[in-house]
Amino acid sequence: MQFPNGLVVIDKSSQIPVYLQIANGIISHIRRGTLKPTSALPSSRALAADLKVHRKTVVAAYDELYAQSWVDAYPRKGLFVAKNLPDVAPRKIATITQQYVYPEKTFFDVAAEKFPLPTPSAKKPENNLVLNDGFPDTRLAPVDLMVREYRRFAGYQFTSKYLMYGPEQGSENLRNELARFFGETRGLQVQPENILITKGVQMALYLTAKVLLTKNDVAIAGDPGYDGANEVFEQTGAKLMLVPVDEHGIVVDAIEAICKKKKVKLVYVIPHHHSPTTVTLSAERRMQLLELARTYKFAIIEDDYDYDFHYASSPILPLASVDYYGSVIYVGSFSKTIAPGIRIGFMIAPQNFIKQATRFRKLIDRQGEQLLEEAMANLLKNGDISRHLKKANKTCHERRDILCSLLHEKLDGYVRFKIPDGGFAIWMEYLNGLKPHEVSAKAATMGLNISDGRGYFHDPDYQNIGIRVGFASLNPKELEQAVEILKNAITALTSA
Repeated sequence: MQFPNGLVVIDKSSQIPVYLQIANGIISHIRRGTLKPTSALPSSRALAADLKVHRKTVVAAYDELYAQSWVDAYPRKGLFVAKNLPDVAPRKIATITQQYVYPEKTFFDVAAEKFPLPTPSAKKPENNLVLNDGFPDTRLAPVDLMVREYRRFAGYQFTSKYLMYGPEQGSENLRNELARFFGETRGLQVQPENILITKGVQMALYLTAKVLLTKNDVAIAGDPGYDGANEVFEQTGAKLMLVPVDEHGIVVDAIEAICKKKKVKLVYVIPHHHSPTTVTLSAERRMQLLELARTYKFAIIEDDYDYDFHYASSPILPLASVDYYGSVIYVGSFSKTIAPGIRIGFMIAPQNFIKQATRFRKLIDRQGEQLLEEAMANLLKNGDISRHLKKANKTCHERRDILCSLLHEKLDGYVRFKIPDGGFAIWMEYLNGLKPHEVSAKAATMGLNISDGRGYFHDPDYQNIGIRVGFASLNPKELEQAVEILKNAITALTSA
């Protein structure tokens, strides 16, 4: 059988593969009735010759037709239009065939203001050195140890069960090891039932907010602070109230003043190395905050994202370690302490709260990655994580001291900062009228990406003079290069 000329048209400039164009063309003829059920199709060689394409292209088209049940295949006879067609509804013959292009926008309404995007910053060169807001050096991540654990699983007979659905609350092995680890490192005497595994702190914050907050509930956070948490609270319809942060952490007296006037549902606090200012909440304020939570019955979300990195002295234990009433929801993550791509976070709270958070987590993300969680459990059990954290702690301590020394040496009089007692960044303020966004823009043209000062204060119009400067992800040579570029950028601005 031959197709009349023009019935199958091939457009080689189209993004649609040629074999699909052939298959779609034949389907259109079947739908129109040009090709009747049980009609024979030409051989692949004959059709390839007619269409001036390779025979394998026609074979692929015929395979597609067979896979979609448009044709029947009979050995030594060939292909025939199927007796029972998959789609027999009549369709209007289009006079013009329009090339398919994926739409840019939905045809239905989507409220743009429901999840407003932050004001975009100018795109910075990708090959520049980066003084980020404070992330670990992924080059130090124990990838080889993680790969080793995955290889072990490949030889286990029971590994297949970790590829099926598992506990919504997270690997039981990992929760057991975390309970032990937190007891040794943080003084948290918790059970596996008190732990929910999440994909980082952000998921833990979202789950907590959705369980606790409803429209017009009052949530309190520090300003400047972590905008990722503030946005989560506001998306629930809650009323976000901000209180100052000074050199001793969030101002608890300001929290108490709000409690005396309004019913407060939760208080969000970063007790160690507050983001962005890196200050640590004093022991006195911690006890004052716990007592306020008991008096006014609000929840405390304790975000302890980098507790494992302390340099100056022994850290103050978390609020959760002395929470006798069940007021604290403790969240943290290995994404900050090991590598952002390792998406394992945790939430610790009394069991009744963990049950509710687990149920909600199941609605949006049924469970975590079991193999990753089991591998992390093994690394915790055999001490690999503890050894890695000790090595990384020493490295980050050295890099902090190098950066602070360089800033004192090269930028004295242009910036001021206090040496943080831990974490991955310093909070640096510009002097002499220097503006963060101007310094950032100039540095980008010279080979350095650095914060422009946006996103730290809730009011986007606030004239902020400070930025976070991360030291953990650059080695000593890179830190020296980065500070030299920063110095050159500031010199160019001040001498203009």
